[in-house]
Amino acid sequence: MKAALEIEDVSVYYGKRRALERVSVRVGEGEIVTLLGANGAGKSTVLRAVSGLVRPTGGRIVYAGRDITRWPADAIVAAGIGHVPEGRDIFPEFTVLDNLLVGGHTVARRELAGRLESAFELFPLLRERRRQPAGTLSGGEQQMLAMGRALVARPRLLLLDEPSLGLAPMLTREIFRVIRRINQSGVSVLLVEQNARRALGVAHRGYVLETGRLVVSGASRDLLEDQRVQTAYLGLRPPTEGAREGG
Repeated sequence: MKAALEIEDVSVYYGKRRALERVSVRVGEGEIVTLLGANGAGKSTVLRAVSGLVRPTGGRIVYAGRDITRWPADAIVAAGIGHVPEGRDIFPEFTVLDNLLVGGHTVARRELAGRLESAFELFPLLRERRRQPAGTLSGGEQQMLAMGRALVARPRLLLLDEPSLGLAPMLTREIFRVIRRINQSGVSVLLVEQNARRALGVAHRGYVLETGRLVVSGASRDLLEDQRVQTAYLGLRPPTEGAREGG
């Protein structure tokens, strides 16, 4: 499978603190790949490095065959990478429509109406609330807005950071339904998600980070059966000695 994104031996430091140490991740075209790990493991830093918000101190990032390691963030967006950060990062005083227009700042004016219509088709509620200040939306609605804003630029690779954070189970299911739909439209997805079981349920493959280092990777079905992943991230206890011995 051709690669949409290749992160090769990337290291990132915040001052003297190591955030990532020689991390390599690959996202194939049309894949959903998830990053798992505890808080502070470096998952968000991977996404921020890809989108140009932090600069690696080593390694390189290749998107669609081009080395984008040192590209500015706006050029990365224009090239086809969308980033929905943790916490959504919307403009609360702007209307829903104005927030979506911010996402279209790299889009030609003649194409903007069609891009907005695509976002409204994916999230019909945003059409209803388009004149409403974004800060008055619920948490789930704000997450839809943040995703819609990124999609206005029509990315070919979407970076999602904790899309279900703070959402009720019903809204979480809806967000993941939309993630599947986005992926089925041909968009590759690199997903950071606190709910490991749900993330592995939607992803094709996954990587596990611990304190900035890659420790496990594989197909999602294999990670779901991995004892380390089960114990650390799925809330399952390892089998007892008696159970392993059949008694």
